[in-house]
Amino acid sequence: MDIFEKCEKFTRVDEAKAQGIYPYFHELRSRPDNVVNMEGTEVIMVGSNNYLGLTSDDEVIKAGVAAVKKFGSGCSGSRFLNGTITLHTKFEAELAEFLGKEACMTFGTGFQSNLGIIAGITSRHDIIFSDRENHASIYDACKLSYATTVRFNHNDMTHLEELLKEAPKNKGKLIVTDGVFSMSGEVCNLPEIVRLAKKYDARVMVDDAHSLGVLGNHGRGTASHFGLEKDVDIIMGTFSKSLASMGGFCAASERVVNYLRHNSRPYIFCAALAPANVACANKALDIIKKDDSRQKNLIKMSKYFSDGIIKRGLKCLKFDITTPIVAIYTYDPVNTFIACQKLFENGVYVNPVIPPAVPEGECLIRTSLMATHTTELLDKAMDTIEAVLKSLEQK
Repeated sequence: MDIFEKCEKFTRVDEAKAQGIYPYFHELRSRPDNVVNMEGTEVIMVGSNNYLGLTSDDEVIKAGVAAVKKFGSGCSGSRFLNGTITLHTKFEAELAEFLGKEACMTFGTGFQSNLGIIAGITSRHDIIFSDRENHASIYDACKLSYATTVRFNHNDMTHLEELLKEAPKNKGKLIVTDGVFSMSGEVCNLPEIVRLAKKYDARVMVDDAHSLGVLGNHGRGTASHFGLEKDVDIIMGTFSKSLASMGGFCAASERVVNYLRHNSRPYIFCAALAPANVACANKALDIIKKDDSRQKNLIKMSKYFSDGIIKRGLKCLKFDITTPIVAIYTYDPVNTFIACQKLFENGVYVNPVIPPAVPEGECLIRTSLMATHTTELLDKAMDTIEAVLKSLEQK
């Protein structure tokens, strides 16, 4: 059998393109912002993770340019060898302090961070307890590790306790959860996770990719939101959302970070984060430490949008804690692709969510808000979404 046979048989993309509903790889021709030029069309951007709108901030851009001029375009080596520069150590110290942890280490991407942390800290003698709706990088990290992985039903604390109760006492236990779940915008039940971790002698790791800059005091994340900074053992996050850059991190105790620095293969055998990436993320961190107005406006705009979608008679996922992610039901994959294409043609960009990211029959369009959105822009976007989705219902 030819290993490329699967490639020849993969025709879904060709079929979607032939129908004019292929929704991926749209080309941006402007800076990421609340309104962008995408393939020559001006669209309202409600499909970005640029939550605080800092990717176009002048201070952030200046910091990146200055870093390139001083340190060059790359580090040309791993952190272990010649890849550590003063920007790395300064930023890691400041981020650790911001998150209330003893130490911090950076990775090339958020995906790589989860691979490096989970596979680095667990062994064949351990058990990972992972929420079923955790990010794909957590799933892959569990596969990469030698640990046993058990998945608990999404945010189901009764099921998690049943699994913890069944686990051998002589096994190391790590509970891993998204802080804000990336597809739905729901926040994890961290208080109960922490309670169960203490009861069953487990450690807790929170993926704050979509929580950093969003929840907690000045955007310190999920643990801060619940007042549980001392009870979460490992905080992971990314720079590609609120921190307007590229990369990821692990914040934990000095001993845990020191261990991972010397045992995490995705960290040891990967080139160091580029100077501009570090400088941009560091400047974004400086901004949110000094001023939480962007975070407050983000939550204000997010609530305005989710309330507006419901008032327009559309079904969306709604939770007690407001986050920038608002998921609107479209149910069927083809219907979802058609909706996304029609919205794009009418000046609104959103993200399609289809299986396996969601169960069959529960397809969504994922919208995500920014601190720089205005009520005028959001009204226009919501009116367009309402018109498109209701027109599809009539067919």
